[in-house]
Amino acid sequence: MSKDYKKYSDIELVQILRTDKPKANQAFGELYNRHSSMLHAYCYKIIGDEDAAEDIFQEAFIKFYQNVTNELPNSNIPGFLVKIARNLCLNYKRDKRPTVPIEDLDFMFHESQNYEQKELLDLITRSLELVDDDYREAFILREYSGLSYEEIADTCNISLSNAKSRVFRAKQKLKSILEPYLKDLKS
Repeated sequence: MSKDYKKYSDIELVQILRTDKPKANQAFGELYNRHSSMLHAYCYKIIGDEDAAEDIFQEAFIKFYQNVTNELPNSNIPGFLVKIARNLCLNYKRDKRPTVPIEDLDFMFHESQNYEQKELLDLITRSLELVDDDYREAFILREYSGLSYEEIADTCNISLSNAKSRVFRAKQKLKSILEPYLKDLKS
């Protein structure tokens, strides 16, 4: 008889993963389904290269599986996953120092989106590249991954006030970069 793993909390799924080997694959599959899109988006936003982001994303889930069987993470499973991915991304950036030409960035747009919306999204993406790494990471964790300031502080090993400050400064920098363009849109 197949169990419906969607009804379990993340922590309950981790407990199943750690203690019930016959059911571990289904529990891991449910955790993967819940958090994979958020984690993949985070990796891509930090790295900017789809292939490298995919590799890091996969490695993050492997490390999660290895670590969760050895120790019980805190109750914030998405934060734990992002922390693993963050470390992998930082290692990748340190080791590779890749540069991605902006022309290589490809985003999916629905045909209903007009040209100005596409242009604005491209501009925001390019503008993010101009924001310092620490501020950009905090902004991505907040705006794209939906983490709370407390989770950002925990993930980045910084104080709560520093997490808030980094997100604020990233927004201020983006605003200053985008302000001339937005004035043009209004006219």
